[in-house]
Amino acid sequence: MKEEYDFSNAKKNPYAGRLKRQITINLDADAVEYFKSLAEQHGIPYQTLINLYLSDCAKNKKVPSITWS
Repeated sequence: MKEEYDFSNAKKNPYAGRLKRQITINLDADAVEYFKSLAEQHGIPYQTLINLYLSDCAKNKKVPSITWS
């Protein structure tokens, strides 16, 4: 391993703006179980599936219908 490295010709990460941000969110247990079972069927992590779904909603500007009973 070198004592020093030369980063003068280094390039910025082109994907740095697309990094994910960690948050804490409270979800209903049945919603989590739904995504876990769906994720298991497709062989992907459930958090990835939730992220894909929310990203699709944001991309397509979906607005939830909210009614209070």
